[in-house]
Amino acid sequence: MSTETDTLRRTALFDRHAGAGAKLVPFAGWEMPVQYEGVRQEHLAVRQGAGVFDVSHMGEIETTGPDAEAFLQHLLSNDVSRLAEGGAQYSVLCREDGGVIDDLFTYRLRPGEDGAPRFLTVTNASNHETDYAWFSDHADGFDVTVADVADRYAMLAVQGPEAREIVARHARGDLPGRMRTATVGVAGSQALACGTGYTGEDGVELLMPPSAAPAIWDALVEEGVVPAGLAARDTLRTEVCFHLYGNDLTLDHNPIEAGLGWAVKLHTGFIGSDALQSADTGRKLVCFGFTGPGIPRQGNGIFTDAGEGVVTSGTMSPSLGYGIGMGYVPEEAAEPGTQVKVDVRGRARAAEVRAKPLYSKS
Repeated sequence: MSTETDTLRRTALFDRHAGAGAKLVPFAGWEMPVQYEGVRQEHLAVRQGAGVFDVSHMGEIETTGPDAEAFLQHLLSNDVSRLAEGGAQYSVLCREDGGVIDDLFTYRLRPGEDGAPRFLTVTNASNHETDYAWFSDHADGFDVTVADVADRYAMLAVQGPEAREIVARHARGDLPGRMRTATVGVAGSQALACGTGYTGEDGVELLMPPSAAPAIWDALVEEGVVPAGLAARDTLRTEVCFHLYGNDLTLDHNPIEAGLGWAVKLHTGFIGSDALQSADTGRKLVCFGFTGPGIPRQGNGIFTDAGEGVVTSGTMSPSLGYGIGMGYVPEEAAEPGTQVKVDVRGRARAAEVRAKPLYSKS
């Protein structure tokens, strides 16, 4: 008899995770490490030193051809024409009604041998097949080739104030700056190094062939980089108010109410831009901190003088020492300093709407 575990995919680093005693859980069709020594220890290692996350479950789509830029401009919310070679750009993928299909990072790579533009888009694991189908279904009329290249890549996120220095010791070539990319040698293999991350810390994300991932992982861990799991990744991103698809972004929410207007360039005419011209729903995504005991969780009700809202992400902050979260509330209750209540297991817990990010080193 087959079990759920039998059908889960495993990254090239599965043996490393199992050997390190990681707690492995199903996540978006993969068997992934949720933690090793403990969430708090891994979280603080990233805030204070360096941690490495296996994010090989993320998907990749390559878009090439003479119309590649125009095609991505048609799909993505940001202004792809401003993305220079070696650059990185955040955007969202929308339906015609403005609902968010996914949030994505796109990298403009060196042109192919034919000189045609070439882009790599990283998708969320749970949405990869949907995203690829959306790309493919909308390619008609454009001189482009859209390829699912997820099997070609493993991906490591090396994050923390010491992350760049440690990676640089193993790199042949200069590491890229923030929101830039560069192909470098790392631990004997070629990798696409990207100055991006999901923790609020400096660092790089490395994309390499799956066969190269174990050697790179080993080299980093031997330098003292702490393996970190999905749970720490979640607490880190919540502290700095980065969105998680399925929580803070969904088909039922548009990027304007989610606070992503900076990544939405309506003049480009992307799919969904017409609907977003008048996207005032009367609600906004806010971040908040508890002013007393309690830990908020997704789905908890938020009570304000202007009406009810709902928690989309919530956790205990290892850095701050109290409960924090994000959620949608009536627009009238979105101002920082607004006092609210959060229903935690039937008890109203006091909280305050805060300015983003919740955690900052300054």
